[in-house]
Amino acid sequence: MPRPRKKRRRSESKRVSRSEALLPEYDRGAVPPGLVTRRQLRDMGLSPGGNKGAVAILRCKWCSYRPWLSCNHPTRGFLLRVDLAKPKRIPTLAQEWALDRAMAARQTCGQCGRRFYSCLSKRLGCCLECHEGTPVDPTSYAAPAASSSPQLAA
Repeated sequence: MPRPRKKRRRSESKRVSRSEALLPEYDRGAVPPGLVTRRQLRDMGLSPGGNKGAVAILRCKWCSYRPWLSCNHPTRGFLLRVDLAKPKRIPTLAQEWALDRAMAARQTCGQCGRRFYSCLSKRLGCCLECHEGTPVDPTSYAAPAASSSPQLAA
C-alpha cells in the first residue's frame, strides 16, 4: 500500500503586504516620470552609474490582480533614477582590437586557419571538417587571410 503524499505548504514568509514592503511599488503604466528600468536606460544610451540600488519596484502583470500584496516574482523590474545615470563608456580602439583578437582566437580553427562566425568547441580544438570530415557550410566562415608575402596579379 503506497504511503499517502504530504501536501506541500506554501511558505507564508513570502507573502508580504504591500504596505510593509521595503520599496515603493508601481504597476505598469503608473510609473512616475524619472524612473526607468535598466533596459530603458540602455536604450537611452545610459548606464546606471550613480544609482546605488533600486529606488522602486515595477510590479509584474500577475500581481496587478492582487494589489494588496507585495510583488516578489522574478519577473518584477527594479526602477532606477534617470537623473543619476551616466552616459555609457565607449571602448577605446585598443580595447576593441584586444576584444577582436580574443574572439579570433576562439573562432579560428587551429588546423585549417579558417575564422568562423561563431565560437568553436574547446573540446574539439578545431572545426568539424578538420575533426571528422563533415563538410562545413561556406557561408559560416570567412576565407583564411592571404599569406603576408606580396602576390603579383599577372
